Amino acid sequence: MITSVYIHIPFCEKICHYCDFTKFFYEEQMADDYLTALEKEIHHYITSPKKKMRTIYVGGGTPTALNERQLERLLLLIADRFDTAHVLEYTFEANPGDLSPGKIALLKQYGVNRISMGVQVFDDALLEELGRLHRVQDVDDNIHSLLAHGINNISIDLMYGLPNQTLAGFERTLNKALSYDLPHYSSYSLQIEPKTVFYQRYMKGKLHKAPEELEASMFEVLLKKMTEKGKIQYEVSNFGEPGYESQHNLTYWDNQYYYGFGAGASGYLPQERYINNRPFPAYVKAVTEKGEAVLNRDPITIKEEVEEQMFLGLRKREGVKRETFYRRFGFHFDVLYGSAIQDLVDKTWIEDSGTAIRLTDHGQLFGNSVFQAFLLADGINLADYIN
Repeated sequence: MITSVYIHIPFCEKICHYCDFTKFFYEEQMADDYLTALEKEIHHYITSPKKKMRTIYVGGGTPTALNERQLERLLLLIADRFDTAHVLEYTFEANPGDLSPGKIALLKQYGVNRISMGVQVFDDALLEELGRLHRVQDVDDNIHSLLAHGINNISIDLMYGLPNQTLAGFERTLNKALSYDLPHYSSYSLQIEPKTVFYQRYMKGKLHKAPEELEASMFEVLLKKMTEKGKIQYEVSNFGEPGYESQHNLTYWDNQYYYGFGAGASGYLPQERYINNRPFPAYVKAVTEKGEAVLNRDPITIKEEVEEQMFLGLRKREGVKRETFYRRFGFHFDVLYGSAIQDLVDKTWIEDSGTAIRLTDHGQLFGNSVFQAFLLADGINLADYIN
């Protein structure tokens, strides 16, 4: 059963130097054309009004880069196709400085109950170096405005391991972020991705990654500060008060199905994953002609589902539960991974409670190596492992 939907709005006023998501500079006519295509794509999949959903997530890009007329058009489209009155979690991503009182009022009016704000760092000089348009004061203004409109389920994203960022500077960012006492925080280390400004600089030797030891120290400070403020780590990079965990992102980590609409969006349906065309003209042309914009459909084998269940589940601090795995696949993961699990326990990277396996605090620093241990050999026949 598909109970989550992701909708991608790719427009930005400025392209950040580290971002590799599908994004375009905002132009009013371009955005209007995009919304026309998006409406057609959603109607292609969702053929009747008010489909019940557990979570709706509108990301980007920057959805709040749309003007108020376009934002209301998008909200009306979503309200027509999905039952927004009874959705558990309805999230919009926002860029600090984009959230005018008029836009916040529209989001509130149409049932949006969660805002995820891309803050990244509380340091104006570093924000400029990242290519961000907003400044620290914009964050203050927008959070106060959201609270004044009755939207208090607010999450902010932070980054660490940034060029020229010190451990003391990251601590100051954390202290400022936590001073708002928000119910949810996410924090990620900088990844230098191809086709970004930072990647070009890195390849030319003009940008240097933070040393691994510094990143590890920043992560340790992150854990300490969040714990002191009562923000519980429920996933490697995510912290929340009880009841405020991102339900939409848990859809991904629980390896559950979801629709993906918009340029470059991906979806996960029973037995297949798909990804849409990324370029604006290709997306609009495909939807106009066919009603959908799928570039690739990849069948998902049982082997791939098992692998994903393991390494996505291990991102969660509760780990992978034996009972949950058995209910889904009809066999125990120990028959496949018994020796790998013992090896990782011996390295103190994971711990085994008997009911579940999970990353240790120390093991979180070696997540990618842990996840690789749960990739199965090509050609493996799972029937040989099932009693």
